[in-house]
Amino acid sequence: MEENIPNKWRTLWLISLAELLAMGVWFSASAILPALTERWDLGASGQAWLTMSVQIGFVVGAFGSALLNLADRASAKRLFVISAIAASTATVAIPLFPDSFSVAIVLRFLTGVSLAGVYPVGMKIMATWTRKDRGLGIGMLVGALTVGSASPHLLKALGGVGGQWQLVMILAGASAAVGAVIVALMVDEGPFRTPSLPFQWGQIGNILRDREVVLANLGYLGHMWELYAMWTWIPVFLLASFEEANLTNAAICASVAAFGVIAIGGVGSFIAGKLADNIGRTIVTTGSLLISGSVALIIGWFFGANPVLMTVLALIWGITIVADSAQFSACISELCEPALTGTALTLQTSMGFLLTLGSIRLIPTLQDAVGWQWVFTMLAVGPVIGMWAMLTLRQSPEALRLAQGRR
Repeated sequence: MEENIPNKWRTLWLISLAELLAMGVWFSASAILPALTERWDLGASGQAWLTMSVQIGFVVGAFGSALLNLADRASAKRLFVISAIAASTATVAIPLFPDSFSVAIVLRFLTGVSLAGVYPVGMKIMATWTRKDRGLGIGMLVGALTVGSASPHLLKALGGVGGQWQLVMILAGASAAVGAVIVALMVDEGPFRTPSLPFQWGQIGNILRDREVVLANLGYLGHMWELYAMWTWIPVFLLASFEEANLTNAAICASVAAFGVIAIGGVGSFIAGKLADNIGRTIVTTGSLLISGSVALIIGWFFGANPVLMTVLALIWGITIVADSAQFSACISELCEPALTGTALTLQTSMGFLLTLGSIRLIPTLQDAVGWQWVFTMLAVGPVIGMWAMLTLRQSPEALRLAQGRR
């Protein structure tokens, strides 16, 4: 019985913990954006590039790994450890060049490349331990990624603000190193290891002609248009709102709130994973997109309002904005021809992270033009398109292949 595999749950919890610790470097620069803006005299473009460079690096790393089939040529455990150490090194190196924005961008790009060997590889290790309860395992791992992405904001609050940005980078880098040690010493691949399906250039046309796969990808793209722009800019938005409301210790309060808003998505991911297996993927993804998109439309109306009210609204956004994330990949794996799954998943991930460059860069430009009250409304376009795609997919007979017929 799968449920009686020795050390299964111990390993799943450990790989989730390692993922949490390693992914802390992703938003380490975004957490200290006000300090870096002042240090390097950054404009809207420079601010956006601190996160966009990681996104580009991740796409390059994921695509390169797929082309070279690294997940099968090298031990997944060894690849995770090396990648986490590389991400740690690139992050810790930034404080060594405190006056060089260009060096920081290069190091952030290398961080993204390295993380392509952390998140997808962690998912692969998790898959070797699960079959019937793989949805739960995916929910655990995406939840860990979410909390890890939020952790620099907590580090900033605990380490103080004003002159302490180097400490945040060092602590985030150190946490990634600890994640590498956990995997190196305590994690092994499980009994369900299978070869990864290789990327095939020639199959891209077939994938793009598959109507149901295209709809699932549109749902994912709508989700990604909203997600990373929100994760990047919600800390800055909360700080500006709290300062407008004359909140005492606004900077520390905003860091704690930002941690909560992003980290609570881990709870949403876990719950959505369970629900999607039981009631259907299109229902869960549509519901998640509806709520998160609605918050994107209205949260700006409360700019400068009571900080408690603002935080509660942002927490609702945070728990729903990432809840559907893993389900789009699950849809691809269930709808696509088995021989095309590796190519389809790589294509989906690459398109999604490239799209985030647009929404991340657009936010500061719109903020200058229309102010914080209206800037997040454009993110709702993504959920609208995503809901249309998932509801259209639900009407297809092929949707019966989702979640064992639960659509």
